[in-house]
Amino acid sequence: MFEKLKRTKVFRDPLYGYIQVDYKIISDLIDSREVQRLRRIRQLSGVSMVFQTAEHTRFTHSLGAYQMANLVLQNVDGIEVLDEYKSIIFLCAALLHDVGHGPYSHAFESVMNLSHEEMTVKIILSPDTEINKILSQYENLATDIASVIAHDNRFPLLEALVSSQLDVDRMDYLSRDAYFTGAAYGHIDYYRILRSMKIVNNKLCVRASGVHSIESYLMSRYHMYFQVYYHPIARSYESLLENIYRRVNDLVAEGKKIDAPIEAFLKVINNNCDVESYIDLDDAYVNGFIKQFTKSSDDILRKLSLCLINRHLYRYIDLADDPDPEEIEAIKSKYSEDVLKYYYLESKVEGVAYSIYKKTNINDIKVLLPNGKIKSLEQYSPIVKSLSISSLKTVNRIYYLED
Repeated sequence: MFEKLKRTKVFRDPLYGYIQVDYKIISDLIDSREVQRLRRIRQLSGVSMVFQTAEHTRFTHSLGAYQMANLVLQNVDGIEVLDEYKSIIFLCAALLHDVGHGPYSHAFESVMNLSHEEMTVKIILSPDTEINKILSQYENLATDIASVIAHDNRFPLLEALVSSQLDVDRMDYLSRDAYFTGAAYGHIDYYRILRSMKIVNNKLCVRASGVHSIESYLMSRYHMYFQVYYHPIARSYESLLENIYRRVNDLVAEGKKIDAPIEAFLKVINNNCDVESYIDLDDAYVNGFIKQFTKSSDDILRKLSLCLINRHLYRYIDLADDPDPEEIEAIKSKYSEDVLKYYYLESKVEGVAYSIYKKTNINDIKVLLPNGKIKSLEQYSPIVKSLSISSLKTVNRIYYLED
């Protein structure tokens, strides 16, 4: 049903050696405008302010997630329950799962009230995108891929494989982010994990013999979040970005002039369903107008932009260090009321090594025992049960801008 390439296309990759593409539809999707746009969006946003080699893109991760899906199809016991059509849905969903990310990703989402998953679905279903034109050559394919990304529960096994607590997305980005940051925490034995997986009654399970590799994976993910993704300098950079976006948003709401040509950005502010304008946005676009903002007539926008361009980031105080309340009040008192929300902010991030869900939830990792019975991971592993209770970690910080 699906045409194969006359010759396998390959991409060099530091993790997998080669990423192989056999189907024409995958090759066409990779070449689409919307997927190529991901070359211009960094995977880790502000993390490169700390780990200077973390310059890899959403494009490289998307190809990696696709290759991890290929490895699932080659290594997971029982995966033959997926016919060619469902395998193509799986491969396409893995490749396209991040296509809706905006410039600098999560900083953009938090201000624009946009979910990249929702935007991914819009891009896949919009008749004006190249992705949709490619998928629409096959009846229902675009809708079926979108349903997997939207977690509509039409293809629960595919949803678990693409986005759950143990999925192709996480297995690639942990390995990839560890490689490019140089952090030791994120290295996982993904081949061992894949070999331990088995499909039972159309559900994804992990053999009991592979639980140790799952425990290691969960701890790697936990440490990556708090040592890399939530690093205070990275959060400081992203907070500066958020406040630049927020200031632009506020100025537009007040009817004030913006000293830069940011038409596509303004269209998305006014209408987050404007897919065409959204696709025009990438890191280069944002970098360009922030550089222009360094000469803005608006004092707040100019200062925030200069700080970002020159890496004069927010300083921070960790509330766990029990700072003197008078010191905090003294910092706040430096700012007038109109600039306080841009120059001073309180931030809270939290995470847990493993979340316990209802047994019917696709996020619940299931363990296949030698006798054929199935248990939830926290029921089988005392380590994971302990982690699900004791590993909840919350980090509260105050970020502020010095003169």
